[in-house]
Amino acid sequence: MSQMQQIHDQLREMILSLELAPGERLTERWLESRFGGSRTPVRAALVRLEAEELVRRHGRNWMVAPIELGEIAALAEFREAVEASAVRLACQRASEADIDAVAELLDACEMDAPREEWHRVGTDFHVEVARLSGNEFLVKAVAGAMTRLSRARWLELRTEQSRDHAWAEHRQLLDLIRRRDADAAAQTVCEHIRDTRDRLLASLEEDRRGLRARGFAIIGKA
Repeated sequence: MSQMQQIHDQLREMILSLELAPGERLTERWLESRFGGSRTPVRAALVRLEAEELVRRHGRNWMVAPIELGEIAALAEFREAVEASAVRLACQRASEADIDAVAELLDACEMDAPREEWHRVGTDFHVEVARLSGNEFLVKAVAGAMTRLSRARWLELRTEQSRDHAWAEHRQLLDLIRRRDADAAAQTVCEHIRDTRDRLLASLEEDRRGLRARGFAIIGKA
């Protein structure tokens, strides 16, 4: 793996896990020191993260992209269209073995698992359901949308109630796919996405003052 790729992957993880706060300023010199890299791979990693819209240029330096409430709402609209199509195809194409594998993914996450595990499983579930469609373009679209939502979901998955609610909705969707009920599965995934959107926006609005006190940049209104 190249030095640029290593820096990109580590910095990306720091951004998505909120180790680096939304809106936090970054300098190439600090990143060179932090990762032990020269300016060229650091800058190449930043340019790649800019293309993923996880960092932005800030004058002569850089900043971690803020969390934008309007983007969360727009992503929900995008996800409804993409994931409803994916689950309809999954009902037609997925084998029982493939569905069982996704069920095992859900069941492997214990109720007392750390938030990092719940976050990962929630992301993987939506990507793997899209994979059941047999269409890699849908898989890439869902994976990209879930990445963009990663930081907001991390903040929202703080309570046991929110984690239990998400798990129950995931299980319901998978059961409908197993029954090959395409209409009900499409309706359920859309309702789940809207419910997730509403929870994310409500959580961010409620905690906006506290998040800003921690240096988190939250932009827009729900």
